[in-house]
Amino acid sequence: MEYDVVQGDIAGQSADALVNAAGTSLRMGSGVAGALRRGAGNEINEAAMEQGPVDLGAVAVTDAYDLEAEYVIHAAAMPHYDDGEATASSIREATHNALENADELDCQSLVIPALGCGVAGFDLADGAAIIGEEIAAYEPDSLEDVRFIAYSDEEVETVRKATGETV
Repeated sequence: MEYDVVQGDIAGQSADALVNAAGTSLRMGSGVAGALRRGAGNEINEAAMEQGPVDLGAVAVTDAYDLEAEYVIHAAAMPHYDDGEATASSIREATHNALENADELDCQSLVIPALGCGVAGFDLADGAAIIGEEIAAYEPDSLEDVRFIAYSDEEVETVRKATGETV
């Protein structure tokens, strides 16, 4: 499926579902999770943690609370904090499961960050290439608008280069 690479703060995006770059505990700490927690309110962290821990690559869904979305899909691309780093396999599985879950929820729009990259320790360019491959290969039922989001100009450039997207 086609998708766009966009720049911004995921907590400021409007979509049916936003994807959280989660660890297996589903505790919302820093990075993408922290931004979503600040935008949604602390209730989202409590709701997510009630569903954890989950297996590496698995997802859990919560309400989006005060965010401009219906759902937050918590995709566990990395082990619980201090228990290791994300892997190519965990990023691929978490991405696929997030897309599949959004479809099952009849979402038309989804915003997904670079799962497993940043604090999770996986190289951004390598992770972005994996995520881009998974999105491109996915055959949606309801999804029409998928945005791969990166925070800074430099990150957007890296993601675009890794996924082969041109501006």
